[in-house]
Amino acid sequence: MNFRSLEEFWPFYVTQHSKRSTRRWHFIGTLSASLVFIYSLLFNWWVFFSVPLFGYGFAWYSHFFVEGNVPATFGHPFWSLVCDFKMFGLMITGQMDKEIKRLGKRPVLQAF
Repeated sequence: MNFRSLEEFWPFYVTQHSKRSTRRWHFIGTLSASLVFIYSLLFNWWVFFSVPLFGYGFAWYSHFFVEGNVPATFGHPFWSLVCDFKMFGLMITGQMDKEIKRLGKRPVLQAF
């Protein structure tokens, strides 16, 4: 699928994260990657290279073994990263379930 904007990509992204446990694994990945990033800035810059392992490791696990789809990162890496943080923010504020209902989204077939 070709998306012309982040606003077009976001509804697709949400469909790829339809299960609550998938979103929780993403939350854990984003949080741990952020904490490792901060640690690398403060204490040991070499640790910076492990940030993607934390962020993508948890997220990709959830796609392959929980959601049963291919991560959107493979086709749209930049927008997927931005949407990961958007979803993280919505989850922290308790708004993600409301956003899913607003979009009325259900899982769709993979777009590759």
